[in-house]
Amino acid sequence: MQTHFTPEQLADPHVAESEKILRKCVHCGFCTATCPTYVTLGNELDSPRGRIYLIKDMLEGGRPADCEIVTHIDRCLSCLSCMTTCPSGVNYMHLVDHARAHIEETYRRPLPDRLIRAILAAVLPYPARFRAALKLAKLGRPFAGLFDRSAALKPLAAMLKLAPASVPAASFSASPGVHRGKGAKRGRVAILTGCAQPVLDPGINEATISLLNRLGVEVVVPPGEGCCGALVHHMGRESEALDFARRNVDAWIRQIDEGGLDAIVITASGCGTTIKDYGYMLRLDPAYAQKAARVSALAKDVTEYLDTLDLPEPAVKPGTVVAYHSACSMQHGQKITRQPKALLARAGFVVKEPREGHLCCGSAGTYNIMQPEISAKLRDRKVKNIAATGAELVATGNIGCITQIASAAKLPVVHTVELLDWAYGGARPRQLQQAQLQ
Repeated sequence: MQTHFTPEQLADPHVAESEKILRKCVHCGFCTATCPTYVTLGNELDSPRGRIYLIKDMLEGGRPADCEIVTHIDRCLSCLSCMTTCPSGVNYMHLVDHARAHIEETYRRPLPDRLIRAILAAVLPYPARFRAALKLAKLGRPFAGLFDRSAALKPLAAMLKLAPASVPAASFSASPGVHRGKGAKRGRVAILTGCAQPVLDPGINEATISLLNRLGVEVVVPPGEGCCGALVHHMGRESEALDFARRNVDAWIRQIDEGGLDAIVITASGCGTTIKDYGYMLRLDPAYAQKAARVSALAKDVTEYLDTLDLPEPAVKPGTVVAYHSACSMQHGQKITRQPKALLARAGFVVKEPREGHLCCGSAGTYNIMQPEISAKLRDRKVKNIAATGAELVATGNIGCITQIASAAKLPVVHTVELLDWAYGGARPRQLQQAQLQ
């Protein structure tokens, strides 16, 4: 793609990076075939190619964002399916992240939109606030239908509908500390506790620690770490996202320097994609660029790390038929496709892959709140394809996907690591116990 940026514009390192990305695009349109919003809406401007044109026009012109570009960029899930499809290596992720930051700086959203976004940014990354908000949601849930009638309040209605009926108790896995491995020491890792996941399903990190400890791996929950920054990063609130990143880098570098780490294990693939990008996000910060690159190099999805270990024979071979849903952040963001399925199969599960596995389920961080109608269409399409596999349960590696799919599926939806923990001597996952009771 030919570009016409001025030397003055290219003096901005963010613009210079986006210009390099834009020049790689050859207009081929392969991305349109795998873009969930284009497949759903049929609008060229809701495809990666269309958004690239809009972003190029905005950045080249040095203009503030307008309503049209905000509409189409907001509809992007950042699923990154386009990057898997693209034959030219266009880094759409970094381009759309820059566009979102530009929108945040130059566009004044309508008041209801600003308020919803401010609430999400102030609540979701903070577990104590999020827990309190979910408890309060019980009072507001009866009004969800009323809010749904107003376009401005649809995100609020979506929040109330997604809120669980009950909130699990806080877990030991969220508290800083060291969990010693059993037997001969085989490794030492840090684990990301995160923000939303330990509130919605603390059993995921509990299962991870339990499994790794039984395999002889020491697991550290470092003091000072928290939200990875993905939630605000995808809202264009770049300053906040970088603050979260710096805090985590500091927490993990201390562990690396004090006792060494074989990996930083992450159990939410959306977080993993962002943490693996810390090196890029903080590349212009002289105090953090090198440290962030070290952290990104150590970041591994839990299945990615488990695949490096010599696993014993499973204690239990369930033989259960599992539909494996590969989260977009897993398959497109991190390019992890083989390990989760191979681990499940080795553990004794029969793994089925739904049709259209490359298409997003519609969760995408806060997307199912901010774009509830498109999200619901994608969710229903995903659930239909999962049901067609004839599976007994669904396995996936991202809390957002778990929440989204479980809101419509009739099958239990379980994190992959909870199934692996069960197969290798851990507790039967809570969702399966509940399903059995029913």
